[in-house]
Amino acid sequence: MDELDRNILGLLGADARMSVATLARRMKVARSTVQARLERLETTGVIAGYTLKLGEGARQGRLRASVLLTIEPRAQAAILTRLKSIAEIEKVFTTSGRYDLLLQIAAPNTQVLDQVLDQIGALTGVVSSESLIHLSTKFDRAV
Repeated sequence: MDELDRNILGLLGADARMSVATLARRMKVARSTVQARLERLETTGVIAGYTLKLGEGARQGRLRASVLLTIEPRAQAAILTRLKSIAEIEKVFTTSGRYDLLLQIAAPNTQVLDQVLDQIGALTGVVSSESLIHLSTKFDRAV
């Protein structure tokens, strides 16, 4: 991946709806060059898809939290299977260090969040959990 590829990703990260013609104009390269680069980035899996990014207006009324889990050795596969069935869990990451998994959760209110946290804590193989409720987003550079 070179500078042109990174520029394409940067522009699409800011506006995934940007047309190939607009990308080419902004980067001062031929439209066919941008099209070929996009096809290669898609084929190699660098670009997995095009989506929208919700703004604060859409996130209002949603309580977000991160949950750090310590699990028993060799329990990960079974726990991941059970976590997939909990709709409020948006993402699960494996981690290094003191915790084994990091969960990203979104719930409509504190009651639902409390129920989800109880569900997670009751899973066989969960040794301990720590919940961090998100208060405000100061900035978000996620692509």
